[in-house]
Amino acid sequence: MKNIIVLISGSGSNLQALINAEQQGGLGGHISLVVSNKKAAYGLERAANAAIPTAVRTLKQYKDAGKSREDYDRDLAEFIASHSPDLIVLAGWMHILSPAFIDRFPNKIINLHPALPGELDGAHAIERAYDEFKVGTRTRTGVMVHYVIPEVDKGSPILIEQVPCKEGDLLEDLESRIHSVEHEILPRAVKQVLQGSTD
Repeated sequence: MKNIIVLISGSGSNLQALINAEQQGGLGGHISLVVSNKKAAYGLERAANAAIPTAVRTLKQYKDAGKSREDYDRDLAEFIASHSPDLIVLAGWMHILSPAFIDRFPNKIINLHPALPGELDGAHAIERAYDEFKVGTRTRTGVMVHYVIPEVDKGSPILIEQVPCKEGDLLEDLESRIHSVEHEILPRAVKQVLQGSTD
């Protein structure tokens, strides 16, 4: 069974989609550990409810001790490596990983990003897409799952799906449509990668 480690920072709705897929036999691997960089992340409860071990590693502990982000990333990589992952999934992980982490796991880290390749890289992609839609410069956005490289949201796409912006949309409508696609596309991408195909 392929070994999956999921990194989260928040509510964990995409983690839940992965848990559901595994329980239905559609993930192609087993989630052996969930790591959060926030102590209060609700995703930790989702993991506990599914009997998945969890760990919390906060950057604040390192900053308070006068250590760097690279120190944090290096130690996090060491900790995760000790669990022998076949795949590391960033599912709402809101910490930009440095080469100190990424270089440890070549082609083994994937990320979910609520935008199409080459558009709206970085944080607040949904809000930025909505703002462009409201001023008439955007009619669609999307979701992608991609390999992680040091350049934020620039790694090779694995799966891409467009999401339309619709007349009369509130931000919440667009967010809801995007989240629905995320919950469908992320488990599919995980299975695809673990089966060794990115076609």
